[in-house]
Amino acid sequence: MASVTDIEELSEDAAKAELARLSELLNKANTAYHGDDDPDISDADYDALKRRNAQIEARFPHLKRADSPSEQVGSAPAEGFSKVTHEVAMLSLSNGFDAEDISDFDARIRRYLALEADAALSYTAEPKIDGLSLSLRYEGGALVQAATRGDGRVGENVTANARTIADIPTSIVGAPDVLEVRGEVYMSHPDFEALNARQAEAGGKVFANPRNAAAGSLRQLDAEITRARPLRFFAYAWGALSEPLAETQMGAIDRLGEMGFQTNPLTRICAGPQELMAHYDEIEAQRATLGYDIDGVVYKVNDLALQDRLGFRSTTPRWAIAHKFPAELAWTRLEAIDIQVGRTGALSPVARLHPVTVGGVVVSNATLHNEDYVSGRDNKGATIRDGKDIRVGDWVQVYRAGDVIPKVADVDLNKRPADAEPYVFPQRCPECGSAAVREPGDAVRRCTGGLICPAQAVEKLKHFVSRAAFDIEGLGAKQVEQFYTDQWIREPADIFTLRARYGSGVQQLKNREGWGEKSATNLFDAIDDRRKITLSRLIFSLGIRHVGEAASNTIAMHYTDWATFDAAMRAAQDSETPAWQDLIDIDGVGTVMATSLVQTLAQPAERASIDRLIAELDVQPVARPKTDGSPVAGKIVVFTGTLEKMTRAEAKARAERLGAKVSGSVSAKTDIVIAGPGAGSKAKKAAELGIETLDEDGWLSLIAGV
Repeated sequence: MASVTDIEELSEDAAKAELARLSELLNKANTAYHGDDDPDISDADYDALKRRNAQIEARFPHLKRADSPSEQVGSAPAEGFSKVTHEVAMLSLSNGFDAEDISDFDARIRRYLALEADAALSYTAEPKIDGLSLSLRYEGGALVQAATRGDGRVGENVTANARTIADIPTSIVGAPDVLEVRGEVYMSHPDFEALNARQAEAGGKVFANPRNAAAGSLRQLDAEITRARPLRFFAYAWGALSEPLAETQMGAIDRLGEMGFQTNPLTRICAGPQELMAHYDEIEAQRATLGYDIDGVVYKVNDLALQDRLGFRSTTPRWAIAHKFPAELAWTRLEAIDIQVGRTGALSPVARLHPVTVGGVVVSNATLHNEDYVSGRDNKGATIRDGKDIRVGDWVQVYRAGDVIPKVADVDLNKRPADAEPYVFPQRCPECGSAAVREPGDAVRRCTGGLICPAQAVEKLKHFVSRAAFDIEGLGAKQVEQFYTDQWIREPADIFTLRARYGSGVQQLKNREGWGEKSATNLFDAIDDRRKITLSRLIFSLGIRHVGEAASNTIAMHYTDWATFDAAMRAAQDSETPAWQDLIDIDGVGTVMATSLVQTLAQPAERASIDRLIAELDVQPVARPKTDGSPVAGKIVVFTGTLEKMTRAEAKARAERLGAKVSGSVSAKTDIVIAGPGAGSKAKKAAELGIETLDEDGWLSLIAGV
């Protein structure tokens, strides 16, 4: 059997297409699960979809979509519950899938902290409970509030329901004055089976799995229904604290246990990746007999001071990872190969399969990535699957590793039909008929139709209204598709004139099927609420190739307002100008991204569309961080050479928190150069320009106490 092709063989464009498909299905699943309490896919399938999404994002962080599950961290709180804003955000975890991922996790932490490979670094390892996250706030030892995760920032107030769970104490002794305990509400296997039996006998709802049962039971408007459900709770973390619980993760967990909370007895301290993997194997061996669902093992840096130094990415902590259990394989027949067109014009082949059950889930589609993958090559021309191509009629091995559309791992040539022909990749776009070309160095063939291609136009509009872009309530992918089909919306500016065009008169939104006066008014109001938008969201919403959410934030921070940004992009069309140099000097912006950004904004049709959009908006300038007393606020700094007391990533993050701009190159505009051992041309240029140059100690002394 050939080895399974992993995420490392995805090209950037194939990853974008894959993330788009994952995003759409997971958004739908989130609405069904969190909003309707009526999941349309199994828990295992949902977790697998998130796993695939996170795995791609780990390799391509700049491609992270706004509607990605890793950005959503759940979904918006449901109607019927009052809302609770978490004092400390309830974020998600990044995922790992094998020993190499865990070794990489350990190596990343050591690099960030500048620790040698043999330096002592311990972790905790605990089962990842498959339930519903819950936050419990205690003040003066009394339970005053319980809230679901929600979207990570705002959750649902379920205090009355939480009080009915026996594992949750309503008062505790020996706790800080303010203590926010976090953990997982779950249901044991025997209790789940008994509940479903009672539900079936009474003609009530039968739950798909224990996690859905736990979530549906906790999120009841009537607390007495929750009381009748056999819910349990494991404590494993904390949020807001008036004083530290301990100096270590394990010490804090032990202290929670002393206060009366149930903590998982399988939690262990491990000295490094080998011990983590050994404990993972031990837990996995017990998985079937634990009596409750787990879907992996969570590893956390044990030293809380190091956790604080490591900090957070946008939605996940650097100091923790969820090691998920492995995927499964199955064989089935490939019945057709279809082509889907994304918002960047990428033509992505999708395998249509004879339905097959893989790990308890029915699979009927699989990604084929790009034309090289279909022909048995990677994007560098090397053979994959021993060079076997993929043809309609083939028997293929499907690898389900968190995919909404799983991967084809292998082909059984012994079962290939005699009349099976090599697949010929289309040279024209199936949506608009325009030429589909493949540029040198690009693994993906792209439609050249641009704005005349309906697939690209619709996908751009979907991206425009996505979560990290305009995030217009009531205007999602389904509504965008319908409005586009009916020619109500053809470009982003049309969204903001919708009320004027279809709010009154003969043809009104309220008279459309599925709409009423209230829903139409709510949509118009939601659109108007988004006329005021931040610069970073606006840049991201434009869907410019290579410009992801993180890059949009970086660019917005640099230019601060739309007028400055717009003028700079116009000036940067000439690569000989200071404006171009200023753009590529932004740390994290290279020539590929800069070229894409400038060229997109220079295209007449795109430019006119953006101008019409801007006329409808109030673009907010970037809010600067609070930098009172900072000696480097507003200054441009460059780090070069080796830093010995902190890593480059940590130094950059700290400088930006103090209001400095970090550049990747030295110019006359540079204010300070921090040069460590081995500094070369940048330090030399700084000296030639008379720019202040500090060693690492000088830099730390400068910002000390801020």
